[in-house]
Amino acid sequence: MLKTILLSAILLFSTGENAEKKYEVATSESTVTWIGRKVTGDHNGTVQLKNGNLKYEKGQLVGGSFEVDMTTIDNSDLSGEWKDKLVGHLKSDDFFGVDKYPTAKFVVTRAIPQGPNKYKVVGDMTIKGITHPIQFIANTEEQGNAIVSTAKLTIDRSKYNIRYGSGSFFDDLGDKTIYDEFDLNIKIVSNK
Repeated sequence: MLKTILLSAILLFSTGENAEKKYEVATSESTVTWIGRKVTGDHNGTVQLKNGNLKYEKGQLVGGSFEVDMTTIDNSDLSGEWKDKLVGHLKSDDFFGVDKYPTAKFVVTRAIPQGPNKYKVVGDMTIKGITHPIQFIANTEEQGNAIVSTAKLTIDRSKYNIRYGSGSFFDDLGDKTIYDEFDLNIKIVSNK
């Protein structure tokens, strides 16, 4: 009898509100846009998520992970030959080396509530096989049968051995300098 009661309590706890729930990312509905800056201006574009998930417990974000398909890097502000040259250069070993490193990854290690539907997300970003911790603020909200999360991340490419045009590694670049930091604006749609 005691075994039955304990088993029932364990099942109730593990399937109840306290259980961790994992929501898969709807990659076709999610967006990642990037902005890279240089002395003479900036460029922007997109990259696609390959897969991902968010983990919730007691209605609070507790974890997750995302994989980015680096082979999908695209540019939005140029066209024709100039666009093709920039995209090819970004995919080359000078920047993201997508032949050798076709994916980048982010793993949530902590999500600290900052008020209703707002979290300070702490995690590990891996680009070109190099991992560094980052943190950022994410906002989440339920929209029908989905959870929509938005965030803006600033990443220092020099930490991931992306040196091309970086004033951190080369002197006298003048107006050829490309700033180390680039921004990612992310919208993640997770189906419930």
